[in-house]
Amino acid sequence: MKALLLVDIQNGFCPGGNLPVPHGDEIVPIANRLIEEGGYDVIVASQDWHPANHGSFASQHPGAKPFEMGELSGQPQVLWPDHCVQETADAEFHPDLNLDAVDYIQQKGDNPAVDSYSAFRDNDQAALTGLAGYLRAQQVTELDVCGLATDYCVKFSALDALDMLPNVKIRFIEDASRGIDPGGVKSAIEAMRARGIGIVSSQEILED
Repeated sequence: MKALLLVDIQNGFCPGGNLPVPHGDEIVPIANRLIEEGGYDVIVASQDWHPANHGSFASQHPGAKPFEMGELSGQPQVLWPDHCVQETADAEFHPDLNLDAVDYIQQKGDNPAVDSYSAFRDNDQAALTGLAGYLRAQQVTELDVCGLATDYCVKFSALDALDMLPNVKIRFIEDASRGIDPGGVKSAIEAMRARGIGIVSSQEILED
């Protein structure tokens, strides 16, 4: 069984959102083509779903500014602008994304005391989201990962998939993803490649 994981393709991470990834909206038509023509048996999507008082928000730390390094539950934490707050337009999926074809949506980041970049578990690795269990139940043997942002949620999701889904082939779809920082994107791809994650393009998948 072949699965596609769409990471956080939400308004908040696209131009006009509260934490926009440069050119984040450009991946939507690529993702839709993969959904429709990529030959996937299972399609899942993750959704950042923060309470308004989430501890990763700079607004929750008096005197702090967005993108400064702070602390959350004793761990270093990038302090983000308020984003993807539950039940707001910022948290909704991009309106052009083909959600009708998505079999399962995994919300994440709803614990105010810990951030959750990965679609599989919180950053402290203590709490699981349930996505790995869902994919195991579907008997997935191949998982392709793409979305926003390459250097944060996509990277951590792909690496956690590798750890939590043994014997599943994991690939990262580079052109169906965008990142925040060019240097961070390069490092993320190197980290994924070093762990044995395949780096592929959407064209390679569609031509398979």
